[in-house]
Amino acid sequence: MRIDLHTHAKWSKSIGFSYDYFRNMMKEAGKNQLDAIALTEHFNTHRFYDIYDILDRHCEYVGGYYIVEGIKVFPGMEVDVDELGHILLIGTRESIVRVRSRLEGYTTEGNYIEMDPLLDLSDEHGCISIGAHPFRELNPLYHMKREVLKRLDAFDLNGRDLHHYGLDMEGKVNALAELIGLPVIAGSDTHQPLQFGSVYNQFEQSCDTIDQLRNAIRLGAYDYHISQHLHSKVNSAEVEQAQYKKNLIRI
Repeated sequence: MRIDLHTHAKWSKSIGFSYDYFRNMMKEAGKNQLDAIALTEHFNTHRFYDIYDILDRHCEYVGGYYIVEGIKVFPGMEVDVDELGHILLIGTRESIVRVRSRLEGYTTEGNYIEMDPLLDLSDEHGCISIGAHPFRELNPLYHMKREVLKRLDAFDLNGRDLHHYGLDMEGKVNALAELIGLPVIAGSDTHQPLQFGSVYNQFEQSCDTIDQLRNAIRLGAYDYHISQHLHSKVNSAEVEQAQYKKNLIRI
């Protein structure tokens, strides 16, 4: 099973969720031979709950994932924490919505939840927790206490960071993961269809539940892959995203 574990549903947090746009993203994911994604949209995006309400109306939900254009879509979100980092949570639809409801008072900068209490919520609701882009300058994780980082399930080898900081980022993330004792998973961090396939994970077995995903990650029953077209994919996606923003400003 090929899966991208860090993806977004829209190109900007400020806009609403478009099912047509997301369907096009999943079509492109399929063209890049992906079987599944984790939908880790920002927890403080505009009208977060609309995403899952709309998916409920349009898509089949099988156990722990939706099926969109033949792609398994595991629910999730990306959460800002007070220490500056970002944490990916992946779980069932019910668990993600419940954790999100517990974060209502923590959605603005300067008032984010601390990482330990967030991981308590994640554990309580059976979510997978992944440290996103641990060396990104604006929201790093590497500086945090080792005992807190050990509570994560994995670190994210981020497609956008590999493009912007260079392929040496792979070694930095792996060195941190080895120090803490965690595995590394790949996530494109895409907001655009064009970025799919820049990085992905090849699991030895197909996963249908969050527990199966978690166990495969913990056992290392997968390999991550970095596309030889990484830079062109990420660059093309970011050019398109910038054009969308220009058009929005004109409107």
